[in-house]
Parts: sequence; structure tokens; C-alpha cells
Amino acid sequence: MRTFVARTVPLFLLLSLLASCGAPTAATPTTAPAAPTNAAAPSPAAPEPTTATNASGAAPATGDPIPIGIAVAQTSNVALFGQEQVAGAQVAEAYFNQNGGVNGRPIKVVLQDTGGDEAGTINAFNALINNDKVVAIVGPTLSQQAFAADPIADKAGVPIIGPSNTAKGIPEIGDYIARISAPVTAVAPNAVKAALEINPNIKKVMVLFAQNDAFSKSETVVFQHTVTDTFKLDLIGVQTFQTTDTDFTTQATNVLNAAPDLVIISGLAADSGNLVKQLRDLGYTGLIVGGNGLNTPNLFPVCKAQCDGIIVAQAYSYQADTPINQDFRAAFKAKQNKEPGQFSAQAFTAVQVLVEALTALDKTKKLADMDLAALRTALNKQILSGTYITPLGNISFTPPGDINQQQFYVARVKMSADGSSGAFEFIK
Repeated sequence: MRTFVARTVPLFLLLSLLASCGAPTAATPTTAPAAPTNAAAPSPAAPEPTTATNASGAAPATGDPIPIGIAVAQTSNVALFGQEQVAGAQVAEAYFNQNGGVNGRPIKVVLQDTGGDEAGTINAFNALINNDKVVAIVGPTLSQQAFAADPIADKAGVPIIGPSNTAKGIPEIGDYIARISAPVTAVAPNAVKAALEINPNIKKVMVLFAQNDAFSKSETVVFQHTVTDTFKLDLIGVQTFQTTDTDFTTQATNVLNAAPDLVIISGLAADSGNLVKQLRDLGYTGLIVGGNGLNTPNLFPVCKAQCDGIIVAQAYSYQADTPINQDFRAAFKAKQNKEPGQFSAQAFTAVQVLVEALTALDKTKKLADMDLAALRTALNKQILSGTYITPLGNISFTPPGDINQQQFYVARVKMSADGSSGAFEFIK
């Protein structure tokens, strides 16, 4: 199988492009012009003469753009993740268009805000499928949203790439569902192992999770099995909370009374960050392992100095020394003035997969010669058959649509003394 590798663009061209690429506000999703329901995919316009090329010799993409849907949470308590995903997708749009797009034709990311619930996700998917006529959708942010909305896309024959849906059973939703987010079973145990390397005397463990979130419920099962079955530790208690909670006095008091050596939290960034802060404020000094919901720099303003020391397993490292990751990191820092996190890298990767699959497909049968339904079906097959060199490393897909990924990491949060700044420092 041929591997399609993103080409490197000179940084000065990319910085110029990114400087002119304004992000839409969270309350105003960007949409592409609608096309008739059964119309053929738009034909590329004749390229305008240009003398500008990138380092590989390819001219920036021109012509009629190919719409790719981005359905993530730009508002609600899930926006801490979704805003990172929007940033990653927009960097990908600029980067790949400057590198020639899809055989000279540009892509256009079409944003729809899912909010934090299932109803908002269903509305966003329907708008992208029926109004915006996208060729595929990257999204949604949460696994719980995916279980509600992915079946709609599958029935419509629209490829989905889940950028952050790690709960068990996501690829099995349907033939058109894939994900570039590694399942929790492959990632979460690494954080517990790292905690034991930091403190080999850990014996007693307390687990807390958001019971109203599908991913957190799935992740905590993995964590609990890892504690009891893999490392033979004593699970001395399980506490629940809601993703909408702000007062964790009861849970924090129960943790302090149980006196665990390690606390493991599965939830979203906002609620988990507040839980960490209140645990520390009430006197818990032991190690804390966070699940994937704590895997975002947007956590830092929530618990500030009290975030320090949280251990989180990750599927991405901004320090990965590969050409595509170096390009992505430079482009992201130029636009966001900070290092990219996992959610941004996964969104970039999802767009990259679509660009490279569309490029491969166009070389066998011109996209303009297919109607939209045929294009979506052919694209889905191409996605699953390809291999890709991405910021996440070399990836491919299993037949059901799950990601094959080999490299994982563990980071520990390092905050400044006043809590005004922080970073993930990789320890594995």
C-alpha cells in the first residue's frame, strides 16, 4: 500500500498564511455553500496562473474547495477540548492547501458547533451532511456524542473520523465509522505504571469518575481492572460525580478519610480540574492520575498551581522528532503561541488522513467524475486501506475502523509557582 507523506512548507510562507487565517467565533459556525442533494461533486475551477511554490515545488492549491466537516464542541463545558480541535483542523487546512491540497485542489473545513450534548451533535451532523454537502466529517468531541450521532452518518453513507472518541465500541457503530484516537485500553494503563515507577510504595488506590459521561464510564473500568488485575493493588473505594458538578466537598472528604496512596480521576477538564483543586485544597498530597479528559492544556487555568504533578498518559508528544510533527508544531505555535496538545494533534491528523485519502482516490478516479454519494463511499474505502505518516506517528486502520498506533507517552503536569503557566513534561 502506498504511503502518502505530507510535504514540508517553508516556515515563512506558512506563517504568512496562518496570520491571515482568522478563527471563527465559537457562537458562529462557518459553513460552506450548499449544493443540490444529488449533485455531482463540484468540479475544480481552472487554476489561476501562479509563480509561488513551496519547498517541494508544488503550487498552493487553487480552484473549487472540497468541503470537510468539523463537528466538535465549540461551546458548553466540552469547549475546552473542542476549541483545541478547531485550532488543529484550521492549521491542517492552511498547511495542506499551501502544500498543494488534493492534487492542486484546496480543501475547506466547515465548522459546526455540537455543543456538549447529543442533540447538538445530531443537529450539527445533519447540517453538515444535508446542507453543507461535506465529503466526510471529523468529530464529534465526546464518545457519548458519537454513540448518538455516528449512526446518522453511517446510514447516510458519510465517512466519520473520530478525533477523540476512545470509548469501547465506537468503530463498531457502523461501516463508515473510524477513529484516529487510540482506545482507552491501549493508553490508560501506561499512566498507572508511571505512577508506580515514581512511587513504588503505592498500595491503596481510590478511583473517581463522571457517571453521566460514556467515555469516563468506559475509561474507569479500564483503570479499575489495571489497578486490581494488572498491578494487584488494593482498590479501596470508587466515587462518582457529574460533569456539571462544581462542588466536590463530599468526594474530596471521602478520599481524605480513606487515605489512598493514589487517586485516579476520569472526567472532563472542567469538572476534573475543579476536583483536583479541591482535593489539594483540603490536604490530599498523594499522586493523582488523570484520564484522557485531563489531557489538555486548557486544564491549567482550572486548577492552576494545584494541577502540578498530575500524571496523564497521552497518544501524542509535541517533542516527537519527525518532519510532519515539526511542521505541525511550528505552524500551531505560530498561530496559537503555545505548544500543541493531543486534541489539536488528533484533529490535524484526522484532516491529514482525509486529504491523503482524497489525493490517492483522485489519482485512480477523478473526484469530479463522481457524484457525492459515490465519492463518500469510495473515500470511506480509501481511508481504511491507507497508511499515513502523521504527528501521531505511523498509523493505519483495522477493518472495523480502529486505529493502529504504536507509540504512546506519559506526561506530568508542571505548573509555575503562581499557577499562571504550565506544561506537560514527558516522562515516558
